[in-house]
Amino acid sequence: MPAERLVVVGASLAGLRAVEAARKAGFTGAITLVGSEQHLPYDRPPLSKAYLDSLDPGVRPEAPVFRTESYLRDELAVELRLGAAATVLDTGSRVVWVGDREVPYDLAVVATGAIARTLPGTAGLKGVYTLRTIDDAVAVRAALEDGARAVVVGAGFIGSEVASAARKRGLDVTVVESLPTPLVRAVGELMGEACTSLHRVNGTDLRCGVAVAEIRGEGKVEQVVLSDGSAVDADLVVVGVGATPATEWLDGSGVSLDNGVVCDATLSTGVSGVYAAGDVARWHNPLFDRAMRLEHWTSAAEQAAAAVRNALDPASAKPYQTVPYFWSDWYDSRIQFVGVPQAEEVRVVDGDVAGGRCVALYRDGDRLIGALTINGQSVIMKYRTLITKRTHWRDALEFAESRRAA
Repeated sequence: MPAERLVVVGASLAGLRAVEAARKAGFTGAITLVGSEQHLPYDRPPLSKAYLDSLDPGVRPEAPVFRTESYLRDELAVELRLGAAATVLDTGSRVVWVGDREVPYDLAVVATGAIARTLPGTAGLKGVYTLRTIDDAVAVRAALEDGARAVVVGAGFIGSEVASAARKRGLDVTVVESLPTPLVRAVGELMGEACTSLHRVNGTDLRCGVAVAEIRGEGKVEQVVLSDGSAVDADLVVVGVGATPATEWLDGSGVSLDNGVVCDATLSTGVSGVYAAGDVARWHNPLFDRAMRLEHWTSAAEQAAAAVRNALDPASAKPYQTVPYFWSDWYDSRIQFVGVPQAEEVRVVDGDVAGGRCVALYRDGDRLIGALTINGQSVIMKYRTLITKRTHWRDALEFAESRRAA
């Protein structure tokens, strides 16, 4: 019997793309989109980029909403259930519980994303934020506009973008990173150090190899005490220490959980009618023959469309494979990465960090598996194509040489 009811849990980029893909594929049944926030689906990357960077005083930038409510309701015929999180997935009865209300489904797409990690003992302390939602971004931007003394915990991409926004306003900012070299897991040690140099060049106080021991303040943050005994006065603390997949509501559902929702190459959970996409999905990527969970804009959009197509026509389901891609804007530089960073060798093949532009390639065996550029917008997607084609390392180096000679 054809599916008549599709429930998408997570009013995120992935959730929106799932809804749109269903209609594009010709699905005419009922669609319900469930979201824990009151907001319509919106674009998250600008929250730590353009949203914070805008210097127009007193002017709140427009929320980066993808689609209007009228478009979702009238054009796509979607029932919106916003402002309440899904609490239970009953796969036996094929029901999603949202609070005390049942939402029946024939097909379900889990797109609940990830939840930002927080620091212990900071609940209720004003001036301490993560940066995961539009409400977080509004609060952080307001603090920066007020000239806050900022401490950023975590020198990852979001934390570094917040530091960049603070320096753009001429504010002092301290970035605290527990690892000796930031971004090791994301881009490797060599290029983690290269990216880190951008902080120092731009006057950011970067402290590596230390952790936060305590955050002091009476009702509002006043000081951050570090594990080396030093202390930094602060009016604003932004915590960027990663996120965990939002899967607690799936406990007991029969869906396998292990650092996300475990899926096969088609994004099926193995539970009848249930698929997953976006930050919450951990699936087998055939291109690299490994399980991955990506918190990247591009993969979230692609996965959602693939998951819905496979859910609607499981007999013709196709594996979803991709070359991961992400970007980050720091100060006046754009960092872009394609592929995976777990490499046997990383080699800078063009430019240098001191000169403000560089290209680094990543090798595993005899295959090109990754590429990182700083201000290399014209070439990064060419390397993504080479990785997709499983290009030999020798051929990748020859391509890099031809680019230098051009």
